[in-house]
Formats: sequence, structure tokens, C-alpha cells
Amino acid sequence: MQGSGASTSLKGFFDRTVRQTFGDLAIRDEATADYLADLLARFARTENLYPLSAAGTRLETVAELRLEIQRVWELESPHFNPIQERELRRHIGDYALFMTGLFWERIEGMSVTGYYMREGARAYRFVAEHDRASARPRARLFRALADRFESYAGALTYMRKVYFRPEFAPPPHPFFTRLISGW
Repeated sequence: MQGSGASTSLKGFFDRTVRQTFGDLAIRDEATADYLADLLARFARTENLYPLSAAGTRLETVAELRLEIQRVWELESPHFNPIQERELRRHIGDYALFMTGLFWERIEGMSVTGYYMREGARAYRFVAEHDRASARPRARLFRALADRFESYAGALTYMRKVYFRPEFAPPPHPFFTRLISGW
């Protein structure tokens, strides 16, 4: 039960921080603010940041996630499951946004900034079109994430620099240790 309370307080912290950041930057988008707060709370747990492939291995990069999309479409594979593509693409968008927003220096040091920006926006665009065709209500949200990917990554970078300093952190959490140490 203690973990549940910590998770709730972490979600509340991210919700307040995202809204403060959006206010500072004059961004008026409640749906995206809600989504980003949820994304940060989810990715505070490493197992959500690095999902398992159908074969049970951790997917730790955008390239690995893209390869997994190819695997779920292999007809002869025991892991054939094209329905997974939407979730994998959503994760690519989420992961790319999280990494470029909060760990910009790390991504830049790996020389993959442009790649992550393109793949993140592309992934969200796919999810938006899939959801639009399926009449899902969050299609507009994913389209906004695709169209303004770089702006939202910049907002997360601003948030990290202004609000993710040790004095603002909620009770000790490994997520903040990673942020403060640069990973």
C-alpha cells in the first residue's frame, strides 16, 4: 500500500509541475498537460520505460522498438501480433519525448537528437491516424503531440532545469536521482 501512496503523490507532483511549466511558457493545452503528467509518472518506474519484447527481452532504444514492430508483423513468427504496432509506436513517441525532453544532453551526446525528434513525431502521427480511423477520442491529442513534438520536448527540458532541482523533489525516488545525476 505504501507504494501506491508514493505513486499517487508522484503523479500529483508531476501534474502540478507540468501545469506550472505550461503556465510559465503560456501553453494552453489541458489534454497534453494531463498526458505528460501521466507519462512522467509512468516512466518514473524503469520497467515502464523499457518494456519487454514479445520474446521477453528489454527494449531500450527507439531502434529496438522499431525492430520489434517488424517482428510483430512476421507471419511465420510465434509472436505475430500486428495489433501491437499501435502500442509500440505510442511507446516510441513517449520514450523519444521523455528522453529528448528530460535527458537532452545524453541524447545529444549520443548524436541521436534529430533521429529521436523525427521518430517521436512520426510515431505519434501514426497513433493519431490509427486512433482517428478507429474513432478513438484521443486522436487529437496524439496529433498535437506529433505536430508540436519539439515544443513539448523543450517544455520538458525547461521543466527539468527549473523544477527538477533537489529542493523541489518529492520524497526520495530513484527517478529524481537519475535526473539530478544526468542519468
